[in-house]
Amino acid sequence: MNKILLIGNLGRDPEMSYLQDGTAITKFSLAVSRPARSSGGERERETDWYNVTAWRQLAERCSQYLHKGSKVYVEGRLVQRKYMDKSGVERVSIDVTLTDMEMLTPKNQQPEGAPAGVGGGDFDDLGDLGDHPF
Repeated sequence: MNKILLIGNLGRDPEMSYLQDGTAITKFSLAVSRPARSSGGERERETDWYNVTAWRQLAERCSQYLHKGSKVYVEGRLVQRKYMDKSGVERVSIDVTLTDMEMLTPKNQQPEGAPAGVGGGDFDDLGDLGDHPF
């Protein structure tokens, strides 16, 4: 089983685009804070960053209702991808493919018309989406 659950804040506004076949895809970064200890033993917070990708209707909902700073609960699966950095060195990125999302930002801070929660549904039918440079 490959499943990840995260609660965090968007680090940037979602970016939505469409594949040639009309499939919607939205990408955003998610900052997840966690408690940690400094080398001196003091309590502090560290932040882990995740690249999140949503597909189809969920992509459209994320693009419509989320913005930089939005607090969200996300469920998804981890996807490993390889890419070349600017220096030509091959790197590996671990990304999250979104399967469900719930908005946690207080209602008075959400865009007008946003529902209390936006579910994603079952995405077992994604099939082979091929390699996409994202």
